[in-house]
Amino acid sequence: MTIKSPIIIIGGGLAGCEAAWQLAARNVAVELYEMKPARFSPAHKSPLLAELVCSNSLRSNNIENAVGLLKEEMRRLGSLVMEAADATAVPAGKALAVDRDKFSAYIEKKLSSRENLRIIRHELKNIPDDRLVIVATGPLTSDALAQIISGMTGSGYLYFYDAISPIIDGASINDAKVFRASRYQSEAGDYLNCPMDESEYREFWKALTEAKEVPLKTFEEIKCFEGCLPVETIAKRGVQTLLFGPMKPVGLKDPQSGRQPFAVVQLRQEDLNQSYFNMVGFQTKLTWPEQQRVFRMIPGLERAEFTRYGSMHRNTFINAPRILKKTLQLKSFDRVLFAGQIAGVEGYVESSSLGIIAGLNALFLSRGAIMTEPPETTAVGALVRHLTDTKPDRFQPMNVNFGLFPTLEKRIHKRFRGEKYAERALNDLSLWQQTLVNDGVPKIE
Repeated sequence: MTIKSPIIIIGGGLAGCEAAWQLAARNVAVELYEMKPARFSPAHKSPLLAELVCSNSLRSNNIENAVGLLKEEMRRLGSLVMEAADATAVPAGKALAVDRDKFSAYIEKKLSSRENLRIIRHELKNIPDDRLVIVATGPLTSDALAQIISGMTGSGYLYFYDAISPIIDGASINDAKVFRASRYQSEAGDYLNCPMDESEYREFWKALTEAKEVPLKTFEEIKCFEGCLPVETIAKRGVQTLLFGPMKPVGLKDPQSGRQPFAVVQLRQEDLNQSYFNMVGFQTKLTWPEQQRVFRMIPGLERAEFTRYGSMHRNTFINAPRILKKTLQLKSFDRVLFAGQIAGVEGYVESSSLGIIAGLNALFLSRGAIMTEPPETTAVGALVRHLTDTKPDRFQPMNVNFGLFPTLEKRIHKRFRGEKYAERALNDLSLWQQTLVNDGVPKIE
């Protein structure tokens, strides 16, 4: 494979930025193309790189949880995303949440400081045929580039819809009706909780299930990712469904009544100054006026001011098992790699981790070599396994979970399985990293 330098990365989201960092920090020349601010997707608002759209949470920080383990693996692999997240974290209980503006600014500053990295604010509508290219355009790939990729793969696109939660101005929340707590913690927690009694909940549930939704185009079939369903879709599955989902009250005690509420809506802070709060689990496709009407029925949110309404947007992804190698290269075009959500994973952390692997693979390919793939026993290796070994006709985007890992050799009580998965993964990751060093991968500078 004859290619010219620099390596091209298309897309300045988490995966693209991570791939760019893995290369540029090892003194490899990179051109990172990002179409913002000249053009924004329907879900993006900030001109900064690495914009967080759906939520400011990167989920659990506990390595006995699969996503917590993945984050620890990324830290050990020199992840810029994790460095930025740890530096801009806001209180979120056992989860890792960030100040989204400071997070993006941190990443953009680090990448802009690299002399061998050129950030080009321009929509790239083609894939150069003489360069090594990493496609990290995310779930909202532009139509022009989507057509090019579809032509290269010959397989077309799958798609689903993803809904994002509203963000509320903290000053508009009625403090007298909410309480601060995290689940199963006796001391003051990191979430604001809006409690409901049974009559309030049933009235809210009725309004939510009857509210007007934004109509979709008639030719578009709805395929929602199960882990990010609109709250009204969950509600329509039954009057009790929300009580086992985003409105579950377990582990929380209302200090005013001294009892567990019948239902609760949790609000997670979006920034260090507690100026904005995200409605946890309240992804929605309701119209904006209906969001005002229905969500203001929640105790404490009667006069809520919405700094961002919930919305629904199309997410596109390739059928990875059909068209990708374990190196994340296209089977039909060795010089093109995929990373991030467009490759078929769900979640900020999962997308970023693929950026690391794509960046490392691009480094090897630029030298005419092939990298050994990460062990399937690691979280990042399990994700690559999901992308390449799943039956193509059953493939759907996935968050990382222990169900993707090879089973443990010995039967372990459920209580200790996470610990054993993590122990095995981090040991195998260390051994794999040593092979990379032996193969001449320089350290990040």
